Amino acid sequence: QRQLKESGGGSVEAGGSLTLSCVASGYIPFIGWFLQAPGKEREGLAVIGLDGVTHYANSVRGRFSISRDNTKSTVTLQMNNLRPEDSAMYYCASLVTRTLDKKFVNVWGQGTQVTVSS
Repeated sequence: QRQLKESGGGSVEAGGSLTLSCVASGYIPFIGWFLQAPGKEREGLAVIGLDGVTHYANSVRGRFSISRDNTKSTVTLQMNNLRPEDSAMYYCASLVTRTLDKKFVNVWGQGTQVTVSS
């Protein structure tokens, strides 16, 4: 049974950095990170396959970096130069293909809160 558990959220000032981690159990070929701000749709940020190939949303390309350690079943999202508009719940997700479209998610983590103050 696939399961995902996030950690690493917290509060930071604008311009700062945070690292989110997602520990996966079960076979999950594609793992992505999504965010959801209050009152808004959940949106995809980055996805990585078992092969290490990545794909990013334009909004985070160059600021966020996704990586994967298959030996530890862990996917990490390194977030740099954070902005107040990055404040949201961040979710790790299992995807059936390499995409940022949430309709292809088959398992969600419980989420971790990120707050960026100005």
